[in-house]
Formats: sequence, structure tokens, C-alpha cells
Amino acid sequence: MFIATLLTDPARPGLERATVEALRDAWGGGDAVWLDPGVAAEFALDAVPANRWEVWAGLQAMGVDLVVQPRAGRRKRLLVADMDSTMIAQECIDELAAEAGVGDRVAAITALAMNGGIGFEAALRARVALLEGLPEGVIGTVLARRITMTPGGATLVATMRANGGHAALVSGGFTAFTGPVAAALGFDEHRANVLGVADGKLTGTVAEPILGRAAKIEALEAIAARLGIDPAEAMAVGDGANDLGMLARAGAGVALHAKPVVAAECDIRVNHGDLTALLHIQGYGRGDFVA
Repeated sequence: MFIATLLTDPARPGLERATVEALRDAWGGGDAVWLDPGVAAEFALDAVPANRWEVWAGLQAMGVDLVVQPRAGRRKRLLVADMDSTMIAQECIDELAAEAGVGDRVAAITALAMNGGIGFEAALRARVALLEGLPEGVIGTVLARRITMTPGGATLVATMRANGGHAALVSGGFTAFTGPVAAALGFDEHRANVLGVADGKLTGTVAEPILGRAAKIEALEAIAARLGIDPAEAMAVGDGANDLGMLARAGAGVALHAKPVVAAECDIRVNHGDLTALLHIQGYGRGDFVA
């Protein structure tokens, strides 16, 4: 048995009953269940429709996401989330670079890395080197003035934890950011890279080994093993090329507003919804959300 879930942006609820019922009828699905009126609905299917991706493309043009997945086991016990452009709206290193006056140079390397055009580790070393001499206190300034949380993040974490889940923030960014962000959003733990600092200034180095694509997979597997669960019981979410490994390893890998090279590799793609979409995908209704 499978479940088809239709989703849209809760800030602009525009999912119409006619759209849901027309697709349900075309696919011979079960009764439509509204998880959040105007935002999310689902119905059961006996099999994955052959025209799934053609329908997905048509719904994208309407501002609607479509997810088709097995019904069994869709409610997960572990959340492993990327930070930059996933749990927060920015790339932290780009914001630091803007303060250092090298924003354009660093942003160009970031874009290349996130789209898979250059290895993550090499790109990170090159970008961090451009931050040499930046006062350490700028990190606090960036956190206070430039960083914003992605809508729905705190609700996602709180709801999964209230239902017995564990939440880990695993980032190729820096612990100076993941610590405060994890605390603000209610994560159980966080992992990231460590910026070199000496005499109150960034040294332009990052501690080795770098937490990149392989380390994200290792983190997911290690956390799952510690909790005594299978990686199939995990949901991972990210947007960049260095997230692809953990997205593939998790039972549910969600490409959130992801780069095209990432979305193309994932069956679960959220382009219009916010982070609460990850709850609807698991079958949670609006009334189940924990603030």
C-alpha cells in the first residue's frame, strides 16, 4: 500500500479540493484525508502510478508538491537535518564572507560546491581561507543580524521529539553556528566543522577531518546505531550535493528547496512547502503539531 500526499506553502494555502479529488479519481485512490485544509491532503494507493512524475511536473506549475511513498513505516524515529539553506535560510559562510568583504568570491565557490561542480572539502578549505583575519566576534553579529530560521523548523523538531523521535543537526558548516541554531530549534544534538581561531581572529583554517558528504552518512548511521534503530527509520533533509549520501541512506530522504542536481536524485522533493511538510509526509495533521 502507498500514500500520495499533496502539499503547498502554508503561508499561501491554495490546495484545492477539486485538485486532490481529480487526482484521487484518476489514480483510483482511497478517500482523501485533509491533514491541513488548503495546505496538505493524502489518499491511499495500491501501487505507484506509472505517470507519477508527469503528474508531479504538472502540479509543480500550480505550486503543489506531490510525494508518493510506501504507507508502512513512514513515521520516522530519527531526524537528521542539514543546516544551511535547510533549517536556516542562509549559508553561514556566505554571511561571514559578506562581513569580510569577500562575499562574491565565496558565494561563487559555494554555488559551485552545492551543485556538485567542486568537491565539498576542497571548496570549504578555499572559502575558509578567504576569512583569515576576520574578528571572531563577527560570528555573533552574523547570528544576530543575518541568520533567520526556515519556517516550520521548530515545529518539525518539537513534534517529532514529542512522538518519541530524536533530532540531530548535521552540517558541513560550523559549530559556532550549529550550537546556537540547534539550541534555538530544540535539536537533541549537533555536529559540524570547527573554525580555526587564534588571538580572537579566524585563522583561515578548518579543523580536520572535514565533515562533508561521507561524514554525514557516518553521522546518520552512528546516531541510528546508538539509538538502536535502523537507518530506514530515519528522515534526512537537505538541499546540497554534500547531502545526497545521507538522503539516500535514510528511509526518507527529503530534498528541500534543493539544487536541481540534488532534487533529481530524490523521490521526495519539497519545493513549495515549508519544513512542516516533513510532518505531513509522515502523516501528521495540523492538529498533531507541537509548537
